[in-house]
Amino acid sequence: MKRKKQIIVSVTNDLVADNRVHKVCTSLEKMGFNILLVGRKLRHSEAIKRSYQTLRMRLFFTKGACFYAEYNVRLLLFLLFRKADVLLANDLDTLTANYFASKIKRAPVVYDSHEYFTEVPELIDRPRVKQFWEWLESRMLPNLKHCYTVCDSIAAVYHEKYGVSFNVVRNIPVSKNRLQLIENENQPKIILYQGAVNIGRGLEQAIKAMHFIEGAQLVIAGDGDIKQQLEELVRAEKLENKVRFTGRLSIDELAELTPTADLGLSIEEDLGLNYRFALPNKLFDYIGAGVPVLVSDLPEMKAIVEKYDIGAICNSHDPKNLANAVNEALNNSDKIKTWKTNLIQTSQELTWENEAEVLKGIFAEFL
Repeated sequence: MKRKKQIIVSVTNDLVADNRVHKVCTSLEKMGFNILLVGRKLRHSEAIKRSYQTLRMRLFFTKGACFYAEYNVRLLLFLLFRKADVLLANDLDTLTANYFASKIKRAPVVYDSHEYFTEVPELIDRPRVKQFWEWLESRMLPNLKHCYTVCDSIAAVYHEKYGVSFNVVRNIPVSKNRLQLIENENQPKIILYQGAVNIGRGLEQAIKAMHFIEGAQLVIAGDGDIKQQLEELVRAEKLENKVRFTGRLSIDELAELTPTADLGLSIEEDLGLNYRFALPNKLFDYIGAGVPVLVSDLPEMKAIVEKYDIGAICNSHDPKNLANAVNEALNNSDKIKTWKTNLIQTSQELTWENEAEVLKGIFAEFL
């Protein structure tokens, strides 16, 4: 019997909520590869069960330069002594280990850039750290042959900067989880934000906007660097009855929560090119669940909303203006009817199965 080719996939998270990587691994498994997904295990990481193999490393450091250094050294040693036909690095923070392992083992490396890493808001005010990541990127990316990313804008930037062609694989939900239209009659409407609770996501403004929104509750589903700060803001603004935090949810828990929302928020601020070109996972999750959206006036998100007419575009993050946009989106029955009708058709077009055809084109040569 012919041996299946082995792909080792690596990420720096604990695997629990990384839906994009899970979909990629499942698609590659269906193509006929053996998959091993490597991440890390945190103190409060939940148990996971997948159809493919997983491995989570316990690390001494959990953040900062020491974490990235420890993870990449540990990952490099692991890759050197583990059989692999293909290495798949997710984001720049795993690429160093994969890059050197591919050189030593003479195994091909594929790079999945989930974002424009060197332009994330966390690096904007840290020029030395940003410069270091840019230096790493400049040493490795021009030598890569197999790359893909999440949107056309980021692909174009990388091509212009390094002369490297990037395919585009958007983070769209699988069709089996799609469109469950749920009516919440006689209940407060739900304004949902799901995803990382970090700076630049418009969450402070969304919380303050709740002063001017009645008959609705803001639900923030996720965890991140500023979650505690936002909880303190809610208490300071006396909005406990209007804002609810769920904490980080698993992929399955999110799949249950998202369709119950009346409006999905993706209101990133224009803090650097990474956010300017953002095409967030949550946007497609809202679409897949039949939830109209309110997005920032940023090119990639705006293009999706305008093309399919599935929600509104907010031109300002001022809390009063944001509240006006939310109220209009929640209470204009004619627009809501149009958006929900369009969401049915859009969800049939935007499927992971269609997106995965790009993956097949990238990985077919390794079979």
